Amino acid sequence: MYLQEKQLDLSEAVLNHIPYPTFLTDEDGHIVWWSQEAEKHFGYTSEEVKGSNLPFFNDYTHGHLIAKWDKIIAKEEPIRINSVTLYKKDKQLLKTSLILKSLTIHDITYVLFQFDTDQIKSSDQTASFELEILKKALSHSFMVLYLDKEGLIMHANDLFLKKSNWTPKRIVGKSFWQLFPNTSEHIAVADGIMNSIQKGSTYQGTVEKMTKDGLSYWVDLIAIPITDIENNTLYYILLEEEVTEKKLLQTRLEEIAYVDAETGLMSRHRLEQVVNEHIEEQKNFSFVFISINQFYTLKEILDVETESFLMIELTKRLKIYFEDSIIARAGRDDFAVITPLSDWYIEGFIHFLKQNPIYVENKVIPITVSGAITRFPEDQQTYLHLLKATNTTLQKVKLEGGGIISSLSQSDHHKLTRSLQIEKRLIEALNHNDFHVMYLPQREVTSGKVTSVEALVRWEDEVLGVINPDELIPIAEETGLINEIGMFMLEKSCEQAAIWQEKGLSVKVSYNSSIREFRDKNMVKAIRAALKKYNCSPELLQLEFTEKFALEAEAEKNIVKQMQTLHQEGITFALDDFGTGYASLRYLQLLPIGKLKIDKSFVNSIMQQEKLQQLIQGLIHFGQSLGVKVVAEGVESKEQYNALKDMGCDAVQGYYISEPITADQVEKLIRSTENV
Repeated sequence: MYLQEKQLDLSEAVLNHIPYPTFLTDEDGHIVWWSQEAEKHFGYTSEEVKGSNLPFFNDYTHGHLIAKWDKIIAKEEPIRINSVTLYKKDKQLLKTSLILKSLTIHDITYVLFQFDTDQIKSSDQTASFELEILKKALSHSFMVLYLDKEGLIMHANDLFLKKSNWTPKRIVGKSFWQLFPNTSEHIAVADGIMNSIQKGSTYQGTVEKMTKDGLSYWVDLIAIPITDIENNTLYYILLEEEVTEKKLLQTRLEEIAYVDAETGLMSRHRLEQVVNEHIEEQKNFSFVFISINQFYTLKEILDVETESFLMIELTKRLKIYFEDSIIARAGRDDFAVITPLSDWYIEGFIHFLKQNPIYVENKVIPITVSGAITRFPEDQQTYLHLLKATNTTLQKVKLEGGGIISSLSQSDHHKLTRSLQIEKRLIEALNHNDFHVMYLPQREVTSGKVTSVEALVRWEDEVLGVINPDELIPIAEETGLINEIGMFMLEKSCEQAAIWQEKGLSVKVSYNSSIREFRDKNMVKAIRAALKKYNCSPELLQLEFTEKFALEAEAEKNIVKQMQTLHQEGITFALDDFGTGYASLRYLQLLPIGKLKIDKSFVNSIMQQEKLQQLIQGLIHFGQSLGVKVVAEGVESKEQYNALKDMGCDAVQGYYISEPITADQVEKLIRSTENV
C-alpha cells in the first residue's frame, strides 16, 4: 500500500485506535511514539521510553531483532515473530507474538511494533487487520467512498451519506461518474481521476460534486488505489473533505478582483489572463486600447456622480459597438477590447461615439477618445509586448492631437520588433560575455595630457549587427538587465585601470551608472569587491550619472549614503549631460559630485550663438565656484576647443581629441602626450 503524507497522517489519535500494545521506532530503533495500550500492558509511560532502545526485550530477542533489522526496514509486508518474551516495568514476564511493519511517513522511515497479547490474529491476516484499523480512524475524519476496479461504489461512510443525501442501499452500485455534474467539463475531471488511480497513482485535487438532489458542493479529494492482501483484490478508496465555503469565498474574491465594480467590465487583472489564454490557443485577434481624451480636465467640471454616469454610459456604447468582443476596464480612463474585428471597423468607433453622444441634463458631455490597435500574432506575440506596442501607438496618437484610433505603423512595428529582438539577444549576450569596451579619452586643457577615459559598452551581435548604446541602455533599463551590464562595466573599468597602473600610467576610468544599480543596498560591497579583485586603487575609478539620476537620488537616503561612503573611500562621481533641463540644483549640495560634464548639445552650436557662449561660460564658472572640475562633451573642432580653452574649461572630450578607441590605442595616445 502506497502511503503519502496527505493520504495517511499517522497521528496519535489514529494509532491509538489500535486495541493492542503498539509503538513506533525510527530507523535506528529508538522509540518515537508509545500507545496508551502499550503503557497499560507494560507499565512504562511514553516519557520513560521515548528515545530509548527497546528496554523490555531480553538479550536474545534484542539480538535477534538487530540481526534482522535491515530486512525489517526494507520489507514492505508485515513480519510476525512468535513466542517473544518481554519484561514489564515491574519485572514480570509477558509472552506474546510480535508483528513488525515498516512505514514511511513524511518521507521518513519508521517501524511499527504491535504485540498480539491475545494471539488473535495470524500472520497472513496482519496487513488486512492493520488496514481495517486505519480505515476506521479515517472514516471519523473524512467522507469516505470505496470503489471497485470498474468505478462502481461498494460502500460509503455516514459522513458521505449525510452530505450527499444518498441512502446506503441507493448508493451501492452507482457509478463514480454519477457523483459529478453532468457536463463535459466535469465528466473530463472524473475521467482524469479514474485514469490516474487505475494506473496505480494517487489523485489529489479540489473538485465540484453533486448531491442526490442536484445541489453542487466542493471537496478536497484524495483517491488512493488499494490492494487487499488477504483477498488479492484491487479497489479504490476516496477521502473527501468539504471546502464549499472556502471555494465560494475564493470565487467571490476572484469576482471582486476580476470585475470592475463601477462598470461591470472585466478588470485589468483578468484581462492579462484572458489575453494569455487567447495566445496559448493561437487565436487571431486585435488588442485595442481606447483612452478618454483630456480626462482629468473633463473630470474637473464633473461631480463624482456625473463622472460615474459618464463611465457607465461609455461602457454601454462600447458593448453595443463591440458586440461579441471582450471588453475590460484597463485604467481610470482607459478601456481594452479583445476582438477579431477588422481595423476599419474598430476605427469607426470614433464616428459611432459622435453619432451617439452622452447627455447629462439635456447637455452633451464633450467626450472624445483616442485609440490604438495591435494585432496578434502579426505585430506582437506576448501580452506585455502587445501592451507596450499599443501604449506606444496611443502616445503617438495623442501627441498628434488625438481623436482617432490608429494601428501600429510600419516604422513603429520595425522599432518594436527590433527592440524585442534586442531584448531576447541581450540575455544571451550577457550569458556568453559578448560585450566589449571602448574608451573615449578626456584631455586636460591646461596640460594637454590624457589623464582619464570614459568606458563605453559596445555590442556587435552576429544576428542584429551593431547595437549602439542609445538602443541598448533603454532596453536594458526596462528589462532590469542594466544591473548586469553595470557590473560588467564596473569589472572591466577596474581591470583596465589596474593594468594601466601596473604599467606606470595613472589613468582614471569612468563608466555610466544607473539609479537602479544604486537602489541595491549591496552596491558599495560590489564596488569594493571589484576593486579588491583587480587590485585597483579607488582613486582610479569614476562613476558617471545623469541629472535624472541625481534628482531621484536626492530623495533616497540609502543612495546618498552609499555615494558618500564611496566618495570617502576615494571614488569620484561625475554629473553627465549637465544643463539639459532640471531646474532644481539641490542635488549639488547633497551628492558628492567631483566633476560636471557640459552636454554636447550646448557645445555643438558654441561658434554660432553668442548667447550660448555666455551660457557655457556661466556653467564653467558655476561649476568651478563649487570646487569641481568642468568637462565639455562633444568637442569636434579646433575652434570649439580653443573657445572652451579661453573660457577656462578644465577638460574636453569628443572626436576632436579622439573617437572611442581600444585600450592599446589609449595607451599609445597617453604616451604620445606625456611630453606635451
